[in-house]
Amino acid sequence: MTAGADDPAVVDARGQRCPLPVIRLARLVRLVEDDPTVLEVTVLATDPAAAHDVPAWCRMRGHRFVGARDEGDHTAYVVGVVRPSAPAAGR
Repeated sequence: MTAGADDPAVVDARGQRCPLPVIRLARLVRLVEDDPTVLEVTVLATDPAAAHDVPAWCRMRGHRFVGARDEGDHTAYVVGVVRPSAPAAGR
């Protein structure tokens, strides 16, 4: 099943050049970090730089790069949203 551009957990950055796909990814992840129902976000991109930029952003920000899949005219990059652990009670 392909994520659609109208899905709220999808960044449609097709036609946008670096660094916009990653900037838009960061913005969306900040918006969904408090929503436990959103486990992954997808970036749709045509810019070849996204193949390096999205995994690098995940490493730098502590999120999980799930993978990339070719969808013909663009690539879909899937990012697992990692939420910070809550502090242990009583500490």
